[in-house]
Amino acid sequence: MTHPWRFFRAGGADQARIESADDLLHLRDLDQKRWVALACPTRGLEFDERTLDLIDLDRDGRIRAPELIAAAEWVGARLKDWQPLLRGDARLAPDSLAETDEGRALAEELRRTLDLTGHAQQSDIGLDEVRERQSHLAAERHNGDGIVPLAAIEDPGDRAIAQRIGEAMGTVADAGGQPGIDETRIKAFFDQAATLLAWHREGEAEAGCAGRRAAAMAVQAVHDKVEDFFARCRLASYDASAATTLNATEPEQLKAHATGLLSLEAGVLRQMPIAPVSPGAALPLDDRANPAWRGALAALRKQALQPDFGDSLDERDWLRLKDEVRACREWQRRQPTGPVAALGVEVVASLAAGQPGGHLDDVRARLLKQVEDDRAAAPRHAALNDLEKLLLLQRHLLRLARNFVSFEDFYEGRGAIFQAGTLFVDGRACELCVDVADAARHAPIAGLAKAYLVYVECERLNQKRTRVAVVSAGDVDFLFVGRNGLFYDRDGHDWDARIVKVIENPISVGQAFLSPYKKLVRLVEEQVAKRAAASDSTQQGKLGAFAGRVATADQPPVATAMAANAAAPAGTPPPAGLPLPGRRVDVGTVAALGVALGSISTVIVGLFGRFIELGWWIPLGVLGIVLSISGPSMLIAWLKLRQRSLGPILDASGWAINNRMKLSTRLGTALTKRPRPVPQAVKLAVPRRPASGDAAA
Repeated sequence: MTHPWRFFRAGGADQARIESADDLLHLRDLDQKRWVALACPTRGLEFDERTLDLIDLDRDGRIRAPELIAAAEWVGARLKDWQPLLRGDARLAPDSLAETDEGRALAEELRRTLDLTGHAQQSDIGLDEVRERQSHLAAERHNGDGIVPLAAIEDPGDRAIAQRIGEAMGTVADAGGQPGIDETRIKAFFDQAATLLAWHREGEAEAGCAGRRAAAMAVQAVHDKVEDFFARCRLASYDASAATTLNATEPEQLKAHATGLLSLEAGVLRQMPIAPVSPGAALPLDDRANPAWRGALAALRKQALQPDFGDSLDERDWLRLKDEVRACREWQRRQPTGPVAALGVEVVASLAAGQPGGHLDDVRARLLKQVEDDRAAAPRHAALNDLEKLLLLQRHLLRLARNFVSFEDFYEGRGAIFQAGTLFVDGRACELCVDVADAARHAPIAGLAKAYLVYVECERLNQKRTRVAVVSAGDVDFLFVGRNGLFYDRDGHDWDARIVKVIENPISVGQAFLSPYKKLVRLVEEQVAKRAAASDSTQQGKLGAFAGRVATADQPPVATAMAANAAAPAGTPPPAGLPLPGRRVDVGTVAALGVALGSISTVIVGLFGRFIELGWWIPLGVLGIVLSISGPSMLIAWLKLRQRSLGPILDASGWAINNRMKLSTRLGTALTKRPRPVPQAVKLAVPRRPASGDAAA
């Protein structure tokens, strides 16, 4: 590196500071291994999208390092005074432009734009004036886009042909939104028209189709079916028994179609033989033929045969007829295809007939001349677009570099372009929120960040967006799927937010210290709740059984049941559902319980005695017990917090992050804010609710 770069340490990496114009001009000199990012998407960022689109030279929706370098060098060739860029000014003065060909062209366009928009008295220009001029220029007849609007063609004949071009080749909207035609469509139309007319002249002169074209078309329409008919007849002559099989008109063969809708234009009837097959048969041209082909056979009789021709056509006459129209049929098979041919020879020939000499070359030349005239205005349009680009880059380029080459804005708390806003949930504000296109695809990669991630679905005015928030402070006891919060975007708009997915990871070592005890408390609570529920269910069952016995007339009275229970030998279980004293208790069970309780008491007393013997070492003993419980979870949390990084979260959103970009505990505390205690707060006593019998009530 030949440029004297300055670096700052953040996120576990040395990041280059972008402070001056020289820094921007020498981005190519900075080793790309030191860049924080190598690519970013053009959407989903808190950044001007038009600026990103202008930097994105290949229009693929991503900005890469070479494109950012090219943008900086493009600005360097046109700006003389870089102070407006470093300040992010939104206006541009002529004296801040460089004394280069590019700079002088922009200065000239700047003054022209001010004059044409009625702001000649101003000494500088802004985006409003430039875009006002762009809107006017787009509506002009010659706006530099190389597209001729159909309505702008003055000659009626040329306009009619241009409309035919639009019908055949399709139209394209010009910069003003009007339908028009361009050079590609004009050339393609006239090339196809010339080919079609040449083919037509060849048929008239060489193929001798002047009077046989209709006959050739009639023969072509039935050629395959007639050939099939005579082939079947020859096969039937060879084997008379095959005639039945070759005829597809037998009732049993139509049975499958008898209940459906039959059509003479398509379907099963057109697939059957054109006429009944028999040895040496001639092709009938009357009502004996297949109904689906009678129209085509009538056209064959009228166009290719004499009108007074008989009612049938034998194979010898058919071969002679094919020979007569063979040349014309071959010419027809060479007919050009394409959108112009679809218009028909008559239409294209009529267009040419209206021109001198019967040629369309003059119309072609006039339309292409109008395209060239329109393109002549392109330099003015290009200069105006360059003026817009320079204004946008002057305003935004430095900020983009500080969020691409380095993450200076993020680590210094100025708000990075990938930060979508702030999520308020569970008594905290999460400032590191990123737009997410698809949470299902985002989560597997983002989970490698070792951060506690909360995916929220945000809704506002029938709009839905998904964002992911990094929770880096506080506890997570009440963060769960379905909990609601409020999201504020960078413009201050509020969105309803609902948690739809959570990726759990440690938030802090302090949280990990309390985690085992919280888990123990939850486990005890769950077990107590389960035992209580089971006991309640058992008691309810016993009471129900006892109530059933009492209510049933044929059961013995309670006294009899109690007497029977008293007379039962030791160890006999009492009747279920009898909540009366006098049940016999198993002495062995009581003894076993006593021994167990005694053993436990002995162990507890022994441990307590040993603990008392520690004397002044008791605090260390307590500390050892605490560390044995919380130490493993704290160690795991510490290791994961050391690996917590921003990179995978942005990689999952389409960035190409070049470094890990660690999220330290201190930075995490700054990114997730909790309310501070208020020293002046006074705790109010909750008033006692008077009892129903209280006189004061």
